[in-house]
This record gives sequence, structure tokens and C-alpha cells, in this order.
Amino acid sequence: MSREIIAILRGIKPDEALAITDALVNAGITKIEVPLNSPDPYDSIERMINHAGDRALIGAGTVLDVNAVKRLARIGAQMVVSPDANPDVISATKAQGMLSFPGVLTPTEAFSALRSGADGLKFFPAFKLGLDGYKALSAVLPADTKTYAVGGVGPADFADWRKAGITGFGLGSNIYKPGYSAGKIAALAADVVAAYDEATL
Repeated sequence: MSREIIAILRGIKPDEALAITDALVNAGITKIEVPLNSPDPYDSIERMINHAGDRALIGAGTVLDVNAVKRLARIGAQMVVSPDANPDVISATKAQGMLSFPGVLTPTEAFSALRSGADGLKFFPAFKLGLDGYKALSAVLPADTKTYAVGGVGPADFADWRKAGITGFGLGSNIYKPGYSAGKIAALAADVVAAYDEATL
């Protein structure tokens, strides 16, 4: 099964990228984001794509401009995640054949992102929106909209957010922090997957 969990590897370095990719994929997490404010992010992303692009959806986060989108397309990235809903970034992402997951928090941002062609919406920071805010906002979104809770939402919250209708989750520190070994990440990822599967039954 393809779980709607995006692992956010902020701070990852190229020399650890492959072992961490394997740890995540083997645990059942097959959507991986390397934020562009990590050390040498394009190098990490390209190595990960060459290593596991047939087993995982690999792309970048914190993508803020069209030039970054073009560079990501050249190395074969498959998705672009942003903290904001920049229409130019979304349109450029779609023009390059990649998936677009912009960050939104308000109805205006959500509908602007969808009109620009976004494949899904990253509600960030989700803990500030809260379950009540998400329920109210999602009631007016198109029924097939993919939505992800990112920021301050962890495995203990999965069941409540799933009941509220969220599609999936983006997780950073619950899975990865700079310095974590591949073994530690594998164990954390296994816990995340177990919580997700339980909440999705």
C-alpha cells in the first residue's frame, strides 16, 4: 500500500542520503522530501533518485522560486513542496511534469493553489490551524482534494486528523533530525507507519 506519509529530511547531507532512503522505503515510507535549505540538497536529491527513484517519490521542500523548480526537473525530481502557495512555482512545477504540494493555511490560499494546478495542499503549520479549523476549511474544498497536515502533528495525532478527513501527513522531527543514524530512523519510521496503518483501518 502507498501510505500518504511524506518524510521531511531537513538538514540531511549527501553522504547519508542513500542509507536513510533505504531505511524509510524498507519501513514503508515512499514519499521523501529534502528541503532546499539543507546542505547540498540537489546533490542529495539526485543521489536518492538514482538509487531509489523506482521505489519512492523523491523531491524537494522549501521550494520558493521557478529557477529551483527548473533545476529540480533537470535532476529528475518527482515532487515540489513549498511553504507557501506561489502560483508561479505551482505552474512551473506542473509544466515540468512534477507533483505540486504548496503550503496553505487559509481558504484564499487553498483555492488559489488549486486553481494554479496543485496536486495536494500542505496545511502548515497544522497545529495552528487545529482540527476544528481544518474541518471548517475542508468542508468547502472539492471532495477529491488531497490534504496533508504538516507542522506539530505526530503519530499520536494521526487518528484524530484522519477522522477529520485529512489525506496524509508530512513529518520532520518525528522521523529525522541531523545526526540520527539510519538505524534510529528505521525504528522511528516503523513506529510512524504502525500508527498510520492503525489510524487508517
